[in-house]
Amino acid sequence: MVSYSSRIFTRTFPKSTAFGLARTLSPFSTGSRLNQIRSMSDSTQFKKIQIQRDDNTFDAYVVGKENAPGIVVLQEWWGVDFEVKNHALKISQFDPGYKALIPDLYRGKVGLDVAEAQHLMDGLDWQGAVKDIQASVNWLKANGSQKVGVTGFCMGGALAIASSVLVPGVDAVAAFYGIPSSELADPTHAKAPVQAQFGERDNFVGFSDVKTAKAFEEKLKVSGVPYEVCLYPEAGHAFMNKSPEGVKRRKGMGMDDVDDAVVELAWSRFRSWMSRFLSS
Repeated sequence: MVSYSSRIFTRTFPKSTAFGLARTLSPFSTGSRLNQIRSMSDSTQFKKIQIQRDDNTFDAYVVGKENAPGIVVLQEWWGVDFEVKNHALKISQFDPGYKALIPDLYRGKVGLDVAEAQHLMDGLDWQGAVKDIQASVNWLKANGSQKVGVTGFCMGGALAIASSVLVPGVDAVAAFYGIPSSELADPTHAKAPVQAQFGERDNFVGFSDVKTAKAFEEKLKVSGVPYEVCLYPEAGHAFMNKSPEGVKRRKGMGMDDVDDAVVELAWSRFRSWMSRFLSS
């Protein structure tokens, strides 16, 4: 199927390097420090909660309709910043309404430049992050969401795909430009439907470049779950980040802007995917 500047595949990738993404990104100049970037979305719309897992408690941010299908929204390597909140707020407002939950995987820390984000992701306990996702899914299902999906961007995209393999109770996954390392999760063992979207101009080799995306598609084929892999010829990494601050940050990392129509198409496919699998 071919539709506006994208190709939908129904296949997948070789061994990826989610653990090594920071080293993949490190050639970019950090540029000027983005001093205290503020969220475009009104933080008062989010309810801050605490979720328990094992002997660990972490903060999470919830927005959206009560008793609606839930979607766990996973951060990029920056942390719980303005952009992931923008995404969660947008998702919560899609018809028929969703309850979006952002788990704070960095425990309150946010990277304001590439060096800080790299340091934070290098220190992430990936297996612990998977446990955070499991606890978030459990919380949503215990609080009115009959079905729960997981989505994420960049680092969060890799973790979203990992959740399709490792987290029981996930009903659908929609990931953006990120694939987990084989050490963390093997997509051939995915148990939940997976949609994954990538830009063909993405140069993060082994993590989200087009060759890795196509090889990932082949692994999904083996898994036997419903899947959809979408490639956008005119898009690079992080193409969903369209807030003024997000565009400025992407340009500071040497990334070109992308046409709004590409982003809207990607959101349209996301909506269709989640509606298909999360509707009662």
